[in-house]
Formats: sequence, C-alpha cells, structure tokens
Amino acid sequence: MIDRLAIIGVGLIGGSLALALKQAGEVKHVVGCGRNEKNLIKGVELGVIDSYQVSIADAVKGADIVVLAIPLGSMQTVFEKIAGVISSQTVITDVGSAKASVVQVATECLGERIRQYVPGHPIAGTEKSGVEAGFASLYQNRKVILTPLESTDKDAIETIDKMWRHCGASIEYLSVQHHDKVLAATSHLPHMLAFALVTFLSGLNDHDEIFRYAAGGFRDFTRIASGDPVMWRDVCLSNGDALLSLIDAYKDELDLVSDAIKNQDADRLLELFSKAKSERDSLVGNC
Repeated sequence: MIDRLAIIGVGLIGGSLALALKQAGEVKHVVGCGRNEKNLIKGVELGVIDSYQVSIADAVKGADIVVLAIPLGSMQTVFEKIAGVISSQTVITDVGSAKASVVQVATECLGERIRQYVPGHPIAGTEKSGVEAGFASLYQNRKVILTPLESTDKDAIETIDKMWRHCGASIEYLSVQHHDKVLAATSHLPHMLAFALVTFLSGLNDHDEIFRYAAGGFRDFTRIASGDPVMWRDVCLSNGDALLSLIDAYKDELDLVSDAIKNQDADRLLELFSKAKSERDSLVGNC
C-alpha cells in the first residue's frame, strides 16, 4: 500500500488516479498540490484528495510516490522544486504525453535522483478538465506506457507498474523516442486536425449555420478540440519534430483526395476510401 501519494496537478488525470487507488484500497493518504487553491479545496470536499498544499516542496515531503500531472511546459519548474526535497526512497513519475522533453529536464534537475524517476503516460482521458472531471474507472482496461531509462531503479519501475495495475490499467514499455513517434501519429496529430478544423470552420462567413446543422460525425470528430488548450500547446512544442513530419505527410494525403476530386476520378476516390474503411474496420477492435 502507498502510505503517502503526492499529486501535483489535481485535474482529470491526477484526480482519477487518486480515486482509482482509493477505490482499490491501495493508498492511505493523498495530498494534492496545484496553483488553484479553490480547485484543491474542491478536491478535498469531493474526497478526491485527503489534504492539500500550495507549496510543492511541502507537498512532496515524506511522499512514497510523487505524480506530476501537469502541463509539459511546467515540468522543469516542478522538477527544480522537488529535487532537493524528496527522499532517497521517493519514486517520481509523470503523465506527460511527450516523453523526451520531460526526460531531458528531469535529468538536468534531479541529478543522481534520476534513478528514482519512471516516465509514464496513461492512454486515457476525456475532453473534460478540473478536479470534478475525475472518476475512478478512467484507467480500467486502458493502456499505460512506461518509458524507464537505463539508469532507472528496478524497484522504482515495479512500484509505478503496480500503482497503475491497481487502477485497472495494462502496462506496456517503450523507449522514449518510440513513444513520442507513435503518440505523435495516434494522438497528437488527430488533436491538431480537430483544432484546425473547428478554427477553420468558425472563420467562415456562414459558420453559425454550419455548426447548427452539424451532425454526429462532426461532433465525434471534433470532440477532442474541447481539450485543454494549454496542454496541447505544450504537446506541440515538446514533440514538434515528430508532429511536423506527420503534418507534412498528411498534407500530401489531402492533396491526393483533392486531385482525385478535381479530375473527377471516381475509381481513385473509391480506392482511397475503401482502403481507409478496411484499415479502420480491422483496427476498431483494438481502439
């Protein structure tokens, strides 16, 4: 059992982790920390956390596990604040959706304590945010990717592996670089497409009518554009190289569709759409 869990950033991801571990009976005390004290007070009222601190240093003192559930752009500041406070027994992990940038700042800030750090990324979430958005079943039957370093202590890896399994998640291991490449394609690019589509349509003269007649397909595709803008800004900046390469390749794919329409090439359109349907239908059972 985890005696003291410190969660820096008590929103959907951090809050759901706390609730899942509480439901499983695997944590005695959860202390939350964040910049919005009202959100932390609400977290205590809802039973998501047991106590809170506005000071990061105070929050992590005596913690068995520290979870950084914060935007990627805030990672360096937090690592700097915890580096001299955590004990040699504290295990640190994060939930960032891009790993290379986080590993870099962790390595710079933690020094010898880097062996206590296990980079992680739960493949779960909704478009909701804030402590009220958390729910205990978020990680049930979801994947959590861990990307430990060569220097990471094996006991630390086992601790974080067990923590996520207690939440109902399945664990997979990838290298930092492979993780960022895969997630750029499966998560980061789709979010950018959704944001871009909504922004584009909202700039049209008849955008009110367009959105009024939007059907389920439009709502499903653009749901993720309701995600936290700060988080996705940081994802773009942190995993930019991989994302830019995919955006350029996607433009080429759109050009194929555009050319086929211009040329009234029904066979080419049918070929493109049939291939997409086949690929989607074969993968849907794994999504």
